[in-house]
Amino acid sequence: MKLTHRKPLLLILAVLLSAGTLFSFVNKNDKLFAIAKNLDIFASLVRELDSYYVDEIDPDQLVAVGINAMLEELDPYTEFIPEEDSDDFRLLTTGEYGGVGALIGNRTGKNMVLMPYRGFPAQAGGLRIGDEFIMVDTVDVSNLQTSDISRLLKGPANTSVFVQVKRGDDTISVNLTRKKIVISNVPYYGKIDDQTGYIKLTDFTTNAAADVRKALIDLKSQGITRLVLDVRDNPGGILKEAVEIVNLFIPKGKEVVRTIGKLENVNAVYKTTKSPLDKDIPIVVLINERSASAAEIVAGALQDYDRAVLVGRKTFGKGLVQTTVPLSYNSQVKVTTAKYYIPSGRCIQAIDYSKRDENGNSSSVPDSLRNEFKTKNGRVVLDGAGIEPDRQVGTKSFAPITYSLVARNHVFEFGNEFFRKNEAIPSPREFNVDEALYNEFLAFLEGKEYDYTTYVEKTLDDLVKYAEKEPYFEDIQGTIEDLKKKVSHNKEQDLITFKAEIQEALREEIISRYYYQEGVVEASLKNDEGIISALEILGNQQQMNLILTASAKK
Repeated sequence: MKLTHRKPLLLILAVLLSAGTLFSFVNKNDKLFAIAKNLDIFASLVRELDSYYVDEIDPDQLVAVGINAMLEELDPYTEFIPEEDSDDFRLLTTGEYGGVGALIGNRTGKNMVLMPYRGFPAQAGGLRIGDEFIMVDTVDVSNLQTSDISRLLKGPANTSVFVQVKRGDDTISVNLTRKKIVISNVPYYGKIDDQTGYIKLTDFTTNAAADVRKALIDLKSQGITRLVLDVRDNPGGILKEAVEIVNLFIPKGKEVVRTIGKLENVNAVYKTTKSPLDKDIPIVVLINERSASAAEIVAGALQDYDRAVLVGRKTFGKGLVQTTVPLSYNSQVKVTTAKYYIPSGRCIQAIDYSKRDENGNSSSVPDSLRNEFKTKNGRVVLDGAGIEPDRQVGTKSFAPITYSLVARNHVFEFGNEFFRKNEAIPSPREFNVDEALYNEFLAFLEGKEYDYTTYVEKTLDDLVKYAEKEPYFEDIQGTIEDLKKKVSHNKEQDLITFKAEIQEALREEIISRYYYQEGVVEASLKNDEGIISALEILGNQQQMNLILTASAKK
């Protein structure tokens, strides 16, 4: 029956197309026809699966999997946002939500408070880092997922929520009143020394530029004459906020970024619209491999105008613009609509998602295909691989024992125990883990498991794995065993050898209990190689000027 219906239609189409009468019509509408056809097939498939599949299926879940799999074929930034996730999406874009103001997560197999935000209900109500959730309202949450507990804690502002937590051997019950939570994009700013201001910018949600402006005005009132702007680990966000932050340091009427896409309505040029707050203050911008999107616009624009020296490591390389499009039933899709180009003309997108290998994997733009552009002063910069720093700073590595102590939550749990016993500590800059406190930690570790494999041991294990396949393995087996004995690590000795970095991990963990997110940032500045390099550059104006000239060696 189906074949007899299709044959006349195909015959008519063939005749008309051969005559050319419908060619232009079909050419314009064949994509719309393909979309309608495949949507009908998809809907039919879901209906038939629901009717015939041997087990019961969840249509919502099945369709969501299909949608997500389809979008994964495009790029990692095009994503479907169902109605139930709209609050989380609003938090990412605006930094606002209704709730108690706490970061929660799973540690030691328990859902607990990881960071209460200062001044919000969780912190004001006495919740602490390490408090394990037992009840939220009338719901036993002991075995729920973190995301489920988060949804229970969120709700309209000025509504109450009952929370019961376990703290050590105690059970604590509190009634909290939810508030509109607005998370600042600048969790910390302050003076590194008498002349140098520091601003930590973690996001580009609504009010990011206002947060930076407020911090800069305050720092200038304190007498700073130079600035470190830190966008390391900043994933980006709202494009407009990035433009306004650049405008704090760049004169009015200068291009910051332009977007170019398939549709005319996404093509735009974004320029500075106000007089700058300070167009002369020397600036160092700290960047790393997790600085992305809007963070790269700020760093890249300031580099292109030779307005700041960039210190750190090459950025992520996200030069794609996303637009949120509403869908039916209060869902939406965040879809890539354009690429952005910074003032020198370069696009910093590092991966071409339109080209994939036979396994479906995208690849980075090869160096041979990267194009040269020039900054205002004539310095050569390249496209296609993120923003490269003017001064490179290596990654900070930690010994395996430090990783083990942190990953097994021994540092975290010691921080909880210390907090329960001590009401106060000195300021983040003054507090240190001294010999006595470190010995307390060593006593705390007694009987606890924190074994690990060193890099050399792992290399030897790999050597054995490959050597066993060789015919001469028996001849070298004894030598390998002797070598293993010589490099076998001693955990107790490693606690002495790597004492300094373990003390630093303990220091930051303990400070977080008393000074929250702001204190963690301030504490981390003490031995920060990026800060050290920034201060060296800012302290030598001649060197800074040399870096920002065309003769600078890249």
